Amino acid sequence: MSELAPATLEGWYALHQMCKIDSAGWRALDAATRAAVAQEAAALLHELAAPASGGWSAAFQLVGGGAEWMLVHLRPRLDDLGVADRRLRASRFFPFLRLEYDYLSVTEVGLYHATAEAAQEAEPGSPSYHQLLAELSAAERASHHVQARLFPRIADELRYVSFYPMTKRRSHPDNWYTLPVAERSRLMRDHGLTGRRYAGRVFQMITGSIGFADWEWGVTLFAKDPLEFKRIVTEMRFDEASARYAEFGRFFTGFRVTPDELARALAVE
Repeated sequence: MSELAPATLEGWYALHQMCKIDSAGWRALDAATRAAVAQEAAALLHELAAPASGGWSAAFQLVGGGAEWMLVHLRPRLDDLGVADRRLRASRFFPFLRLEYDYLSVTEVGLYHATAEAAQEAEPGSPSYHQLLAELSAAERASHHVQARLFPRIADELRYVSFYPMTKRRSHPDNWYTLPVAERSRLMRDHGLTGRRYAGRVFQMITGSIGFADWEWGVTLFAKDPLEFKRIVTEMRFDEASARYAEFGRFFTGFRVTPDELARALAVE
């Protein structure tokens, strides 16, 4: 018999876009045209930052990692995310961007504990199991903490960012997907306790991407001090959930910029 998949709660859809500037093409423009296109890009980013549909967009200057800029868009529906992407692609600025990497996902809260609790109280798959799981899920969704994770608003002082994708291992003997749900719940609880020690210093935005991307989750960390990324990732890698069962992709690190700061940087590129 296969093991139980954990219930999940979802919020906003997310798109991370890592880009480079086509420096040769950009510099071939005269200074006045560069400035005008940069201002148009700033105006578009201002508009995307607070869309009528809900959610937000933000720009980040990256340092290293094979890209120069990261644009992050969060929207209530996948269709809304598509609108934001099309708006960007239709701009005069987009031909000067080289998309190096992008990542589609949705903000997610995994309900390992609730799933394990429901499985203890009722036969998995039974009507009573589904009813209990629905009640536990509704209680979780109503909490302020979960709402903040599903519909994140990032404080201005958390201006540094680090993004990376990850996947749980599926190879013997460390196959996450063959562990009993109660064991996965224990491991994720311990992993979460490590993250909580960084409350107020690091905000973690977890997005699920199973069925959307090659990796299974995206992790976006926001902090006042970029050294906090090194500290929290180092400490969490010693948790069993990570040490035995996690694989990591590329890291992209940088700092948030306003649309006007981005335009000024481009004008002198």
